[in-house]
Amino acid sequence: MGLKNAVKKIKNRKKFRWKERQFKSRTLNLYAKADPLEGANQAKGIVLQKVQKEAKQPNSAMRKCCKVQLTKNNRQVTAFIPGNLAQRFIDEHDEVMIERIGGAKGRTKGDIPGVRFKVIKVNDQPLERLVQGKIEKGRR
Repeated sequence: MGLKNAVKKIKNRKKFRWKERQFKSRTLNLYAKADPLEGANQAKGIVLQKVQKEAKQPNSAMRKCCKVQLTKNNRQVTAFIPGNLAQRFIDEHDEVMIERIGGAKGRTKGDIPGVRFKVIKVNDQPLERLVQGKIEKGRR
């Protein structure tokens, strides 16, 4: 331990922080670069097809999802369709609004593997209100 040891320790700490995955991805802003929504909270897209994803263990449900092509950058993402029998209100070529599901650290939520987004609007009608039967689906 010398007089200049603190300087050396600070320098080493700066150097070796780049070995930490979390620090590196945060500093280089890697999530924003790979983010399909490009930093936005919500995005519009066109439904390409409806799919079902099998839930992770120990659940055995088929979660209703849809493949969406975003209008802003033509990227394809899978979005979860929340609500009981809500998939009836979504057809192919519908315009939907999606947002992040809100899992830990931007990852998937719950038991749906590989799905980070959920549908909130269909043809400018809120999906929640459609499921409740308060409004009818808008024509396009």
